[in-house]
Amino acid sequence: MTSGSQQPKRRGVALDLRGVRRSYGGAEVLRGVDLSVNAGELLAIVGQSGTGKSVLLRQIIGLERPDAGRITVGGLELPRYLAIPPEEKPFRIAMVFQNAALLASLTVAENVGLRLREHRRHRPDEIEAIIHRVLADVELEGTEAKLPSELSGGMRKRVAIARALAVDPELILYDEPTADLDPILTQQIGELIGRIRTNRGSTQIIVTHNLPLARAIADRIAVLDQGRIVECSTPAELAASRQPLTREFLRAAALGV
Repeated sequence: MTSGSQQPKRRGVALDLRGVRRSYGGAEVLRGVDLSVNAGELLAIVGQSGTGKSVLLRQIIGLERPDAGRITVGGLELPRYLAIPPEEKPFRIAMVFQNAALLASLTVAENVGLRLREHRRHRPDEIEAIIHRVLADVELEGTEAKLPSELSGGMRKRVAIARALAVDPELILYDEPTADLDPILTQQIGELIGRIRTNRGSTQIIVTHNLPLARAIADRIAVLDQGRIVECSTPAELAASRQPLTREFLRAAALGV
């Protein structure tokens, strides 16, 4: 897999979260998350199931609004960024959902170009060229006319990543991008994310249960526990961590004792 030590061209945007809280039905899931991500950084967020990792991504992309706290992306507070019309936004954010979230009735090309057509910033021939380019980036040339039902699970994940790349984002969020994939496909998706980091320099945040994947591709790994970030360090530093949950993850992954 691509090492997190490579130095891509920096064209991503920085992200800063301060005191972010989110509750559902009186149950507090995020309990004051503080986290800073550098422009162009590849950050992995790990944690046990139900600790709020996916909830945190939904706050960052604006699908939900936090009950308290502040999220700043590219120097803009998130509500201000979201209020800017799509054609005037100074940078773009994309998300790759866990289940790929492809529309079953649309072809691969139609799924990949969906946001481009909605925003109406490109001519049809430009959209077609972008679709071909990003499908080549994820090694899916020639699949434009296929439906999602004709693709394997790994291919659907790649189409979802291509759809994110189509808008040329400065920030990409991934929610469990290798869930339900075998080890070989997991490695391939990890290598693809690493290439995106090297070739594009986009800031990338990956929520994953797969600690070996996180250690292989991330610059830093944040550990989310009980609704807070309890540790955020490089893979090498993480291996020497004395934080109890981190040690538990390392033991479970046979990466430490």
